[in-house]
Formats: sequence, structure tokens, C-alpha cells
Amino acid sequence: MVQAKKILVVEDEPHLAKGLKFNLEHEGYEVVVAGNGEAALEFMNGQTFDLMILDLMLPKMGGIEVAKKIRETDTRFPILMLSAKSTDEDRATGLESGADDYLAKPFHLPELLLRVKGILRRWDWYKQPIHGQEIFHFGEMWINFATGKAKGCSGEFLLTAKEALVMKLLISKKGQVVAREDLLETVWGYDRQTETRTVDNFIARLRKHFEKKPQKPRFIVTVREKGYQFDPDS
Repeated sequence: MVQAKKILVVEDEPHLAKGLKFNLEHEGYEVVVAGNGEAALEFMNGQTFDLMILDLMLPKMGGIEVAKKIRETDTRFPILMLSAKSTDEDRATGLESGADDYLAKPFHLPELLLRVKGILRRWDWYKQPIHGQEIFHFGEMWINFATGKAKGCSGEFLLTAKEALVMKLLISKKGQVVAREDLLETVWGYDRQTETRTVDNFIARLRKHFEKKPQKPRFIVTVREKGYQFDPDS
């Protein structure tokens, strides 16, 4: 029997928290509710969760601070942030604090459930060893996908969650062209038709980590009008 995924809902509005708990449990998830940020961190210290649904505006400790606290010790734990603030700047702030996804209030329940399902599916895929190993070596560099630690051109560092997901997909399909649309769908859960520079920006960041000459990449190569290709033997 497959064990139910366990979700921590951090929401101070009792009506919304109750509704989220009811609907998530109806989908088969195990749900724990925390009414503020401090309580959420206490739950995290004492229990193991698969995902946190985190409200931005909370008493005692705001959602941004909660996300940053979690990221100090765990760069991989999935966080879906909820907020009444819906501008692009607010979304960027939430994602930069460590959230994996950001959903503006008021939201449609089916969309939230799809986001939850997508995040959990991506992290289940991420946790699978790549080519039978958790640490992947190329050139003089390496990535530990279990911890997010990596060694690049300038020494050791920590990959962000999304950087690790992008590298995981490229490496799992080494030697093959990976379309931008596939990266958007697999890593971010976006519709394949979404127009965005997100992928290109992340590729540029990864090249700074792993390419001695980012403008003339050896490992993460652009295939014009098609996408990107990872070549570990270049």
C-alpha cells in the first residue's frame, strides 16, 4: 500500500485552512494545519512532510521568513506559497525566498490541487537516482542530487532547487536535445505554450557555475531553434 503524501498547510484564516484540509484529505493526502509561521517551523522540526502550502501573510512570522528559515537547512523541500499579492514583483519575491511555486488568492481549488500534484510529481521524479547514481561527475565537476551540493568552475556551492531540477533533466537526457517546452513543463509545471525567458535565464546561471567560458559553453550547449543539450564528454 502506497503511503499518503503528508502536507503541512500554514494558513491563519480558519475558514480557508479548514477548506484546504478538507479538500486535500479528500484527494488522499494526510494534512496538518499550522496557524502561524512559528508553529509551522515547530511542526517541521518534529515531523516529516512532503510539501508545505504556505500563506505569505501570517502572524508572528511571515511566509517569506518561514521559507528562508527552511532554506537555511533544506534546499530541496517543496513549498507552494499562497498570497493575496499578485503582482509580478510579489511573485518574484516569493520565489526568490525559496518557494517552488506561487499562487495568488483568490484561487480556484482545481488549480491549487493541480499545482500540488505537479510539485509532488516533480519531486518524486527528482529523487530517483540518475543513471544509477546520486552523484554525477563531468569534467572536474560534480553534482550531488541528494543534497544539492555541487562543484563548479569556482569550487563547491549549493544549487537552488530549480537549478538542480534543470540539471537533472538535461543530464538524464544527455546527448539528446531537450526543448525549452519540455523544461518548462517538467521543471516548472508550466503549459508548453507559455512564452517566457525563464528557461534561458536559468541556463545562463548554470553556465556561470559549470562553464569556464559561459559564452562558449562545452557542456550545456544551445541547439538553435530546438533547445539545449548536455554533453558530459565534450
